[in-house]
Amino acid sequence: MSGTRPGGRRLVPVFMLEGANLASGLGNAVVLVALPWLVLEITGSPSFTGVVAAASALPALLMAPLSGWLVDHVGRRAVSIGSDILSALSVAAIPIVAIVGGLTPTTILLLAVLGAAFDPAGYTARRTLLVDAARAAHMDQHKLNGIHEGVFAVGFVLGPVVGAAAITAIGPTNAFWIPFGLFLIAALSITCMRVTALAEEVDSSSTVGWRGLTRGFVVLSKDRLLLTITIGVLVLAAIYLPTEAIVLPTYFEARDEPGSLGMVIAALSAGAMIGAFLYGWISARLSTKRILQLIMIGTAVSILPMAFLPPLPILLAAGFLLGFFWGPFNPLMTTLVQDRVPADEQGRVFGVQLSVFYAAPPLGMIIVGYTVETWGVATTYLVLAGTLAITSITVLFARSVRQLPASRLSR
Repeated sequence: MSGTRPGGRRLVPVFMLEGANLASGLGNAVVLVALPWLVLEITGSPSFTGVVAAASALPALLMAPLSGWLVDHVGRRAVSIGSDILSALSVAAIPIVAIVGGLTPTTILLLAVLGAAFDPAGYTARRTLLVDAARAAHMDQHKLNGIHEGVFAVGFVLGPVVGAAAITAIGPTNAFWIPFGLFLIAALSITCMRVTALAEEVDSSSTVGWRGLTRGFVVLSKDRLLLTITIGVLVLAAIYLPTEAIVLPTYFEARDEPGSLGMVIAALSAGAMIGAFLYGWISARLSTKRILQLIMIGTAVSILPMAFLPPLPILLAAGFLLGFFWGPFNPLMTTLVQDRVPADEQGRVFGVQLSVFYAAPPLGMIIVGYTVETWGVATTYLVLAGTLAITSITVLFARSVRQLPASRLSR
């Protein structure tokens, strides 16, 4: 049978999952380029761009823990499909409103908030489906974790280029029809995916009521290593994400170079893609401690040249290296959760981690938007890069990280 290997190995679920993963990553990357460009074109204000970016993160912050509960309680496939359909409708609303009544700063803000509310559920659901897909394909879990994050990064490599081309060809408003179609493709792919959910084979009594909603926080708080890394990501997200959402778009919009913005974000994503794809190879040779050291030191060193806003070729090279060193982080974190958290609680832990990822950037984006207008892009970027480098190194001195075994065989 097509898609089936000897011994019952089924590859179709992996293909369907990664097809949805690619379509979702590509759609989100197009939005990442088109939305700040649209806001800047209409308002001309970096600070308002920061407000939009911050406001759009708030519903995701609230929805992320709930999405983890939904994944564990309602079902992984159902949540993934529903999230992608709602995401498709939310991005289609932008060009529709533009046609019907015209876009204003207020309507863009409201639509950005609406669209961001659905992303965490789909992302969380696809991560929890990894265990089921790997089991169906008889595939090494570490390898599939790396492939999954690498495929998502492929979308972010192609997405900025597609988004920049769409802005040039059809304008930032009509560019949103592209992610509309991509989110529908993601929903269709998961609809065609057939797997047996591992979480259905274990006790799910803890999914009921308030205990179910807060269980992810409880599990995470009891694991020092996961808690330390999650807090570190919170700080790094608050520092780094405003550079992609505000600093770089403001810099290139002032130079009228949407293509250059797309190229820089694509270089970051290309590095992350390769780093993620290499995770399976790296994890077979290095311990968790060594991988963390590689990630944190590499990102600290790589971001500093970018902060000086050098000529485009150097900016692209530094961006690629930054993405490359950060690339193994997401599959590493996914593996740690899979190894340390019961299957019927993984959705809620992933949801809490995702909510942390959304928690810090809003304040950071508002501050960065203000400082860009007050101090300028160059000074703001230098401060952000220096702070990120210091934070990355500081994580390595946490006790839970220092106590990790250095040998791969004892990990």
